[in-house]
Amino acid sequence: MSIPVSYSFRNLFTRRLTTFLTASGMALVVFVFASILMLSAGLEKTLVETGSDDNVIVTRKAANSEVQSGVDRQQAAIVESVPEIATGENGERLVARELVVLISLLKRGSDKPANVVIRGVESASLLLRPQVRLSAGRQPRPGTSEIMAGSSIAQRFKGGGIGESLHFGMRDWMVVGIFDAGSTGFSSEIWGDATQLMQAFRRPVFSSITFKLRDSGEFSGVEKRLNADPRLTLDVRRETRYYRDQSEAMAKFLRILGLSLTIIFSLGAIIGAMITMYAAVANRVGEIGTLRALGFQRSSILVAFLMEALLLGFTGGIAGLAGASFMQLITISTMNWQTFSELAFSFTLTFEIIYKSLLFSLFMGLVGGLIPAIRASRLKIVDALRQS
Repeated sequence: MSIPVSYSFRNLFTRRLTTFLTASGMALVVFVFASILMLSAGLEKTLVETGSDDNVIVTRKAANSEVQSGVDRQQAAIVESVPEIATGENGERLVARELVVLISLLKRGSDKPANVVIRGVESASLLLRPQVRLSAGRQPRPGTSEIMAGSSIAQRFKGGGIGESLHFGMRDWMVVGIFDAGSTGFSSEIWGDATQLMQAFRRPVFSSITFKLRDSGEFSGVEKRLNADPRLTLDVRRETRYYRDQSEAMAKFLRILGLSLTIIFSLGAIIGAMITMYAAVANRVGEIGTLRALGFQRSSILVAFLMEALLLGFTGGIAGLAGASFMQLITISTMNWQTFSELAFSFTLTFEIIYKSLLFSLFMGLVGGLIPAIRASRLKIVDALRQS
């Protein structure tokens, strides 16, 4: 004969204050656990969605980022001759030689400096990135000292708005447009004419070559051909793989940090759950004896108390996830450890994070309630009734 689940619900409701305090402690732990995972997921999403599976990015071999890369004009010409490169509606080959450099800008409101990516682009650069859309103003004219800023730059940095100017590369650059790249890393960049930027920064080489494949399945053939060419010392990667590599170090650090904090906080939550369940057993010794006298087995008592502990954990998990979900409204910035530039991104809640957080909360409830449940199930009927 088994004890109905409603029995566990009723006992938790009867001890509303202790139930609330214990569940709140677990909710706090789940909130921290879920928030760290959301932070890592948001960073990965921002960088991975920056790239496209159809695009190939070519950088100098062993360069971790475009900032550290250099591709000379001869090598660029060889890459541009790849026959698998797609063409646009106007017949233009979708390949762009780009320059990527870092400058320091002051933040609005705080005057704190931060590194910002300047990307020298060509006419095909926008065609290669359909997620980038002009939201205000116009595109820079080729051959001029005009630039356009990503939406994140325009909001957060001085000189990034339309009509404002920035001084770098020994020149004044006029911001003539704002572009929106959604939740991608391009929103944290400034774009201008590649030739003009190379002259301003005295850079004789490009940072990268990006092109779109006619067919995504042709990547392996292109990669083998370019890697086998003795004239080239270049890395050939899908754009999505390149940006995933960019996020790996930071995401790993966040996960390790989150795991460490969660373990520390979870120990307190588990101890709290254990104290609550021990108190429940101590206050219900007579009730336990009565249940045993009515014919309920030890296993039924064990399951009933474990059910209470699991319900505590589940309640805390739901509350913690509800609180963590509001973190999606926050946009934060951090340094990209590969490029050393500032990157803005948002917390991202995924189904994987939801079920991991709920499983973690149930685990805390199970561990916290197991020993008290075992103690309750091992009480002898005579002793329990005598103490009532």
